[in-house]
Amino acid sequence: MKQITKRTVQLMLCSFFACISLSVVAAAAYTEHPETRHFIDDLVLKEGFDRQQLLDLFAQAEYKQRIIDAISRPAERVLHWDKYQDIFLTKKRLLQGVEFIRSHRNSLARAEAEFGVPAEIISAILGIETSYGRNTGSYRVLDSLSTLAFDYPPRARFFKGELKHMLLLAREQKVDPASLMGSYAGAMGLGQFIPSSYRRYAIDFDQDGQIDIWNNPIDAIGSVANYLHAHGWQARQAIVMRIDDLGSLTSDSFNVSLKPSMTIAGARLAGLTVSTDLKDTAEVSLMKLQGKAGNEYFLGLKNFYVITRYNHSRLYAMAVFQLSQQLAQSDGLNGQVD
Repeated sequence: MKQITKRTVQLMLCSFFACISLSVVAAAAYTEHPETRHFIDDLVLKEGFDRQQLLDLFAQAEYKQRIIDAISRPAERVLHWDKYQDIFLTKKRLLQGVEFIRSHRNSLARAEAEFGVPAEIISAILGIETSYGRNTGSYRVLDSLSTLAFDYPPRARFFKGELKHMLLLAREQKVDPASLMGSYAGAMGLGQFIPSSYRRYAIDFDQDGQIDIWNNPIDAIGSVANYLHAHGWQARQAIVMRIDDLGSLTSDSFNVSLKPSMTIAGARLAGLTVSTDLKDTAEVSLMKLQGKAGNEYFLGLKNFYVITRYNHSRLYAMAVFQLSQQLAQSDGLNGQVD
């Protein structure tokens, strides 16, 4: 009986110390990671960061398996349009959008005048991304970007770059990098800008001396408009057109590329029956989406492609476009919401 008791105590002690050991390893995981060390060396040498401050910061970083799981199965990759639209094209999001437009009508009009991007497109993006700021992300950006930079080989190089931009951004904005919250991919604020986009495209649209798209909807409005403008938005031009008659066009002509790669003249030569005011030289992408009543067919124009620069997905861009159409017909801009 004494041997059993002694053995039990030994096992309990081993388990106790093992837990302590695992906790220490987990806490020190990223400070001891060889790639993190190289990353820190680079920041110290090239950007003038303090080594000890970075070591202290990365001692706080935590690996999150759910981040790996989320980035491996984004909705844009696993859902078809018939299900995807149900997530974003809701009455609740439309009503939130109407409220947002009413509250920021002047800033939206100024952004449209300055950048050429319609108020309803800016609002729709903010609605799709964060429900107009209601859900800006529950992950620490430090955890998201450390996990993806050092433990997600398929895109490690990209996320190391974003981690570097996040640290530079935090230094520029004089905020604690460990305090920043965002998405599983490290996107932040009302418009869900990744750190490099924040530094490159975010603007001080209310001219208060600080660029803040974490909490300031006016800066977020201007920043989204600036982003789309910088990626080639064409003011007062069409975005997408529905195709009702395929003619003799074959299915292998669809979903070839997000970027417009066929002219209207070329689409007609390929067999498409289309009536449009667009010039024959206008470039389009032929899209096929699986809708609730079967396949739906569209011509994506340059502005549709620009929306996909925000999120590289036809489903995303179509959700933005259709929500924008609902907003344009709503009380926020013209009429009443039923």
